[in-house]
Amino acid sequence: MERKIWFGVCVTLLVVTVLGVNADPLVPCYFIFGDSLVDNGNNNNIASLARANYLPYGIDFSEGPTGRFSNGKTTIDVISELLGFDDYIPPYAQVSGSQQVVRGANFASAAAGIRAETGQQLGGRISFGEQVTNYQNAVSQVVQILGDENQAANYLSKCIFSVGLGSNDYLNNYFMPTYYSTGSQYTPDQYAQVLIQEYAQNIRTMYNYGARKFVFNGIGQIGCSPNELAQRSPDGSTCDERINSANRIFNARLKELVQQLNNEFTDGRAIYINVYDMFQDLIDNPSAFGFTNTNSGCCGVGKNNGQITCLPLQTPCPNRNQYIFWDAFHPGDAANVIIGRRTFRAQKSTDSYPFDIERLAQI
Repeated sequence: MERKIWFGVCVTLLVVTVLGVNADPLVPCYFIFGDSLVDNGNNNNIASLARANYLPYGIDFSEGPTGRFSNGKTTIDVISELLGFDDYIPPYAQVSGSQQVVRGANFASAAAGIRAETGQQLGGRISFGEQVTNYQNAVSQVVQILGDENQAANYLSKCIFSVGLGSNDYLNNYFMPTYYSTGSQYTPDQYAQVLIQEYAQNIRTMYNYGARKFVFNGIGQIGCSPNELAQRSPDGSTCDERINSANRIFNARLKELVQQLNNEFTDGRAIYINVYDMFQDLIDNPSAFGFTNTNSGCCGVGKNNGQITCLPLQTPCPNRNQYIFWDAFHPGDAANVIIGRRTFRAQKSTDSYPFDIERLAQI
C-alpha cells in the first residue's frame, strides 16, 4: 500500500512539474484533431502548399506566424484559455517525444480530411486516420511518463478530445471534380454516410486508447466562404446552396453519431457543436458583432480573385476586426473569438448538443 501511495505522489509531482505550478485547468489535457481551421504548426515542415508560417499570418498573434491560418487566435486557442490552460496547446510536431505531451497536443493539419485522399492536390497533409495514429503514439508516451497503463487511462479519461474535420472532404474533394470522382460517385447523402462511417471508426480507435470526452465540431457554411463566393456566386454575395445543403446533411449525420456513441460508450460522452448556425448568425447580422464585411478576405484583393491564402508579406486590410474572414477560407481572430466562446459556453440552446464544453469538462 505504501508503495502505491508513493507512486501516486511521484506521478502527481511529475504532472505538476510538467504542467507548471500555477496551472489549474478544468481538465488535465486537451487533444485536438482537425484541419487548417485549427492547425497551429504541424504543416510547417512538410512539403505542402497548405502552410501559414509566414507574415501576414499571425500579424496580431502574440507569437507571430506559427502556422495558424489566422491573423490571431484560432477557436482552439480561445477554448484553451477558457479551459484554464496557461499556454496554448502546442502542435504534435513540437511535443512528440517530450513530457509536455501529457498536457495535450494539437494533431490538426491543413488540407486534411476524413478521407485519406482529400487535399492531395495541395501536397503533404496529415489525414484524420494519420492524426489518430499520432495520438496512439502520444498515448504510448503518456503511459511511459506516468509509468502505468491504468494511471494513464484514468488520466486520459478526464481530458477533452476535440475533432473538427470534414470541410476539406467537400472543399478539396467532393466539389472539386477536376481532381476527384467522389462528386459523381456518391449523392450528397451517400457521401455524408461514407464520411461518418470513417469518422466513427477513428473515434472508436481513440476510445480504445483512452479518450472519453469527445467534442465533435460540425462544419461551417463552406458555400459562404470568399473563395466559393468568388467562383460560384453571380453577385459575389449569394452563398452556394448546393454546397451548404451537403454540409447540413453531414452535420445532421454527425449529430446522430453523437447520440449513437453516447449510447454505445457507457463510460464516455460526446457532444456536437453547431458551428454552422453560429456562422449563420454572423452572416445574417454582422453589425451586431462589429463586422462590416462578410464576403471577402481581409488578406486578398476584392473577393480574393482566386487567391486562396495570403501571399508572403502581403499587406492585409487595416480594419481586420471588421472582417469575418481573414483569407479566402478562414475566419479571422475576431470571428474565432466569438465562435470559440460560444463553443465553450453555449449562448443558445442550439449551439451545442446535448450540452457545451464547459459542462463536458465538469463531468
